[in-house]
Amino acid sequence: MNLEQILNYRRSIRYYSDTKLVDTEKVAHCLRLAQLAPTSSNMQLYEMYHITDKDVLKKLASACLEQNSADTAQEMVVFVTRQDLHRKREKEVFRLEIENIRRTSPVEKQEKRIKKWRMYYEKLLPILYTRFFGILGIARKITALGIGLFRPMMRQVSETDMRVVVHKSCGLVAQTFMLAMAEQGYDTCALEGFDSLRVKKLLKLPYGAEINMVVTCGIREEKGVWGDRTRLPFEEVYRLSLIHI
Repeated sequence: MNLEQILNYRRSIRYYSDTKLVDTEKVAHCLRLAQLAPTSSNMQLYEMYHITDKDVLKKLASACLEQNSADTAQEMVVFVTRQDLHRKREKEVFRLEIENIRRTSPVEKQEKRIKKWRMYYEKLLPILYTRFFGILGIARKITALGIGLFRPMMRQVSETDMRVVVHKSCGLVAQTFMLAMAEQGYDTCALEGFDSLRVKKLLKLPYGAEINMVVTCGIREEKGVWGDRTRLPFEEVYRLSLIHI
């Protein structure tokens, strides 16, 4: 399938077949492909929990409010944000950036580029991603407002803002996974209706982890597709900027 065919094939499936089964290795491969999704500053502050055990699936379906898609799912993937791992990921990504510069940059430009990334990953990002009861976010917000009086400045820097950034990145990963599954002829449904505390307990997640979404997986039953896809008219959401300066 080409991309347009994949996009048209993908639907949110409410009932899965109990006779046509997905291949767990192929689902895992789709999760590998999901890692190619972009994330803010390439920080990759997420984890993907691939659930195949029948007992765990049953408990997870209960935590997902026993929605039909969860009750009939053959497998599930829980996408989890890990902003609490930002210091570890900053070091890992910076190391990878250095290796990339050594491989691909002209020798005379390497040290300057490494210095720039060192400032970014060792100084700036720790300031942005660190949380402390909202206090640091207020300080960042005030600083951004002050700088913004004189030049363009990123203003969404509160602790809530940065949490949103992490969840948006994780959502891109989940969407990439669902498209990869569609390319395999497999089906999915993204769930946001769930008891996040029970899901965290079931997966034994630490306090700093947050559930982004649960994606059910399987092969569709005909009744699993609820009618035709409905979308607003394109003109309702499309804006072509014609502003002249």
